[in-house]
Amino acid sequence: MDTDTEIGQLVLKERQGRDRSWWEQMRSCFSDDSSIRLSWFRGTGDEFVAESEKMTARGDSAIHRLGPPVIHRDGDRALVELPAVIEMRTTIDGTEADLSSRARLYYRTQCQDGRWRITALDPVYESDTLAAAHPGLTLPVGPADVADFRSSYRFLSYTLAKRGYPIADDLYGDDRPTETAAFYTQSFNWLRS
Repeated sequence: MDTDTEIGQLVLKERQGRDRSWWEQMRSCFSDDSSIRLSWFRGTGDEFVAESEKMTARGDSAIHRLGPPVIHRDGDRALVELPAVIEMRTTIDGTEADLSSRARLYYRTQCQDGRWRITALDPVYESDTLAAAHPGLTLPVGPADVADFRSSYRFLSYTLAKRGYPIADDLYGDDRPTETAAFYTQSFNWLRS
């Protein structure tokens, strides 16, 4: 297997492990000192797997529809962009709803002891939607209900907050292009360092 294929398979297997509740597969993808920053979680890869397992046990699971990964590699480091749509079926005030959140997942990966591992994961949120799962029904969610959340991940934030998860307001998103551009610069500087 060539190196780019190995790196691409690494990030795809991490997402597959998350979606299928294959926790050991997911855990094996992260380095011991990895750093994960998401809407509802911050911590190490190992802690992320443990909290994902708890989340799924509560009935709060999501599926990730993925685009092809784009890999930038320099020596034993690689930066991977993985386009994703996060899909979640939930119930909001008695109405079944479908959430779709579009993001670009950025993985920092590094070859350690002859094996590629994820050292960091940061999303850049684009936009999201929330709709009743059944045609003809209306969700009891209006602009005032989501006014306090960022536009790039407002419905994801609203849905997870309703389920009791703390939501970070300082993540990267297309609604804050200057911060996102700085993140890209920092990421490529890391790649070349």
